Amino acid sequence: MKQPGADHPIDIEPAEDWVRVLWGQHQIASTGRALLLREASYPAVIYVPREDARMEMFEPSTRRTTCPYKGEAGYFSLVGPDGQRDDNAVWTYETPHPAVAAIAGHLAFYADKVVILVEPPAEDVAPEPPE
Repeated sequence: MKQPGADHPIDIEPAEDWVRVLWGQHQIASTGRALLLREASYPAVIYVPREDARMEMFEPSTRRTTCPYKGEAGYFSLVGPDGQRDDNAVWTYETPHPAVAAIAGHLAFYADKVVILVEPPAEDVAPEPPE
């Protein structure tokens, strides 16, 4: 296990905007509670709480990878009602290392598999729940 530091910083903060995740014609997540993880020189990653995702479209995968800074990642494939699927399109850290414990119970998405929309929250409109 490696600790984030000056040579490999990791910062996690609440996303200020509303986040929607689209997969094909399906909205698979919608939240005002996303987290933004910035790690070293990598592009920032948005993590969405599972409670704000349509988990009936997520099928657990057997794929596992390990990050020395975050821990073991598990994966989900996306499966649509009409049979379409995208294998290992989503990852999650069930029990992340203590330095990144905030991302437990959250989902991250490969940008080439989904469209992630980041929108300012409407002040006079209630947020739309996941479909």
